[in-house]
Amino acid sequence: MKEEEMRKLQIRLYNLKSLKRKEEKSMKKRILAALLASAAVLSFAGCSSNTTSSSTPADSSSAADSSAADSSTPAADESSSAVEESSAPAAEADDSAKTAGTGITVSESEGKVFNIYAWNEEFKGFFEKYYTVPEGITVNWVINPSDDGVYQDKLDAALQAQATAAADDKVDMFLAEADYIIKYVNSDYTMDVSKIGVSALDTEYKYTVDAATDTRNGQLKGVSFQCCPAALIYRRSIAEAVLGTSEPAEVQAKLSDWTKFNEVAKQAKDLGYYMTASYAETFRTFSNNATSPWVDADNNLVIDDVFNQWIDQAYDFVQNEYTLTSDIWGDEKNAQMFKDGKTMCFFGPAWYYNFSMRNAQDPDKGCPGDWAIIQGPQAYFWGGTWLLAAEGSDNPEMLADVFNAFTANEDICTKLVENENQFTNNTNVNQKFAEDPNYGNAVLGGQNDTAIFVELAKNIKFENKTQYDQLLSEGLPKYMLDYFTGEVSKDEALANFYSFVNDKYPAIVTP
Repeated sequence: MKEEEMRKLQIRLYNLKSLKRKEEKSMKKRILAALLASAAVLSFAGCSSNTTSSSTPADSSSAADSSAADSSTPAADESSSAVEESSAPAAEADDSAKTAGTGITVSESEGKVFNIYAWNEEFKGFFEKYYTVPEGITVNWVINPSDDGVYQDKLDAALQAQATAAADDKVDMFLAEADYIIKYVNSDYTMDVSKIGVSALDTEYKYTVDAATDTRNGQLKGVSFQCCPAALIYRRSIAEAVLGTSEPAEVQAKLSDWTKFNEVAKQAKDLGYYMTASYAETFRTFSNNATSPWVDADNNLVIDDVFNQWIDQAYDFVQNEYTLTSDIWGDEKNAQMFKDGKTMCFFGPAWYYNFSMRNAQDPDKGCPGDWAIIQGPQAYFWGGTWLLAAEGSDNPEMLADVFNAFTANEDICTKLVENENQFTNNTNVNQKFAEDPNYGNAVLGGQNDTAIFVELAKNIKFENKTQYDQLLSEGLPKYMLDYFTGEVSKDEALANFYSFVNDKYPAIVTP
């Protein structure tokens, strides 16, 4: 049997096993539900559950948010466009998936409404699926999109009003992304969670703890429920056509540095394939390895050498049609993940599977199982969601319970890996999956991606970060595109980017 035929057979077998496991779980849930229903009827007893409400459930197309204030503490921008809050029904959760150990009994002094601010519904889904809300508390989600800084603008306004807000209106918990977390951690708007019972930090990745630590006083302001080492995700069938192999170890050897990567891009083009689907696909790989911050201590904008390296590569890729000119979140790029796509390489962390690769997982139009993952030319990390505690919250007990549940509760962390394709912020759980010979990711045809992420996570450092990173990291690729397509010169494109920076952050000194 040929190697390719054997691989396809292995993928089919793995998918059949995965489907069987899911069907068994589903059957168990149905049986349990039937038994519980019967018990309720026999006892003539009714039961009630805590409710959740949602405001502005508008999902963003971006995985991160834009900075909106030119200060070390949140500041509202009255001129920014805002999304009006509206009531919406909460998503139904499967109570059989709830994890023992959550749903604590809180004291009478605890607030009755728990307000959570977020920019999309990813964590909301995990929360409602796996966490049991304490009796007597209602959870309210305030969700605004990250586009144009709307999320941060709304959050900043709420935090500024925290001291005078009614108890039921106070911000209790809010989410922040790596590109701007420092803005909130190094402020008085966040609470020291070590004083309210947050535990098991020794099982969390050090950089996630560093990112949530106030550099002014060493206080811990929150936790992350995920760790985000990122890697190169490729189409096995296209790799076979371009490289003559689809095996991860062999593909890694052929793509182990940028020189090799760029050479393979030419090979792919000659055979009718794209190397990447977006001109900005590799940007985060370069930018995350910058040796200097975007803005230095004197408030000068810094164009690190890695940005020039990326600009040179992206220009070459666009000019030679090794890539598409689609935005990183664009429909044209996403369409390349269908089975008729012609793109070989994509870059992302574990959250990328569900957030960005839904087309790839479509059972009819996609190509589930035709993917594999390797480190690629350069190790890096991308994003991550931190849970921060708002100063002035009247729900400290529930805050601690939520934080501990999504970092220290191994049952919940295990489900995040098994059911949600996450790479958790619990080293014990990740190591268990990395060493499990029977574990594999169905998206990747049964490949154990956790084993790769475990190794990559060892070297992640949270360095050279500023409160401006999100907007600047979005702005540079956007304004350089005109140069890549030949509309303007490189100097003109950079000048346009500097004007953008001056407009958003007047205090930053540009070249």
